[in-house]
Amino acid sequence: MDAEELAARWRERLESWAIPDEIVAKVSADPWGHSPERFGTRTDRALAEPDDGPTMSLLSEALPDKGTLLDVGSGPGASSLPLHERIGHLYAVDTSASMLEGLTARAEKLGVPVTAVEGRWPDVAGQVPVVDVTVAAHVIYNVPDLADFLRALDERTQGRVVLELTHRHPMSWTTPLWQHFHGVDRPVRPIAEDCVALAAALGYAVQVEEREAPLERFTTLEDLAASACRRVCLDPSRAEEVAATVLELGMWPLPRDRWVTIWWE
Repeated sequence: MDAEELAARWRERLESWAIPDEIVAKVSADPWGHSPERFGTRTDRALAEPDDGPTMSLLSEALPDKGTLLDVGSGPGASSLPLHERIGHLYAVDTSASMLEGLTARAEKLGVPVTAVEGRWPDVAGQVPVVDVTVAAHVIYNVPDLADFLRALDERTQGRVVLELTHRHPMSWTTPLWQHFHGVDRPVRPIAEDCVALAAALGYAVQVEEREAPLERFTTLEDLAASACRRVCLDPSRAEEVAATVLELGMWPLPRDRWVTIWWE
């Protein structure tokens, strides 16, 4: 299968994750939204206890001392700022202004020169120069036009491109709850292998490493229930009911995700 067909299949599979309009219409909170505070806490943890997994190792190995690093879908910087001692200039791209504000504040404290670009990749690719190394961590499942996304990463990188993503769609854990509360079956694909296949079809000499996620998705049942209410389009007042259902369905504790690192030179 060629790159065009694989790209079309990726888009179709990702679009199948859309939540039915009649369900979304009944809730006020965006079921796909992310909390800058939660992501900020994750970034601070990454700074305090740097991850020694393949993604960070591959970035550190490829980044020249005081080199340029591009972080696409940066959030507050969990996948780039732990490298602060090696970064000469950080280019951070994200659609969220509040996430970029969090990154910029942390970068300033660490003495990292940063250029924050608000917008969607690759629409804003022209606003950043060619860099030494690029990372795009936990953003791939938000990208319908994946071929264009990957091409732009490659074109803006003279050294190594590193992607990190969960093996399955990050909302896969909600599947039993969608079935229980709405009678809705959630998709199985796309998965990380679909991204690998597309990158290879685009001509990149991809390498892959998979591991267990270093962190639990939730530390308490209450946290899971609160998140599930938002993700599964239920009123927050039903959190206790959701928690009881999670236990009945044997979902707690959640097994750790599998994280996949994909890279090429």
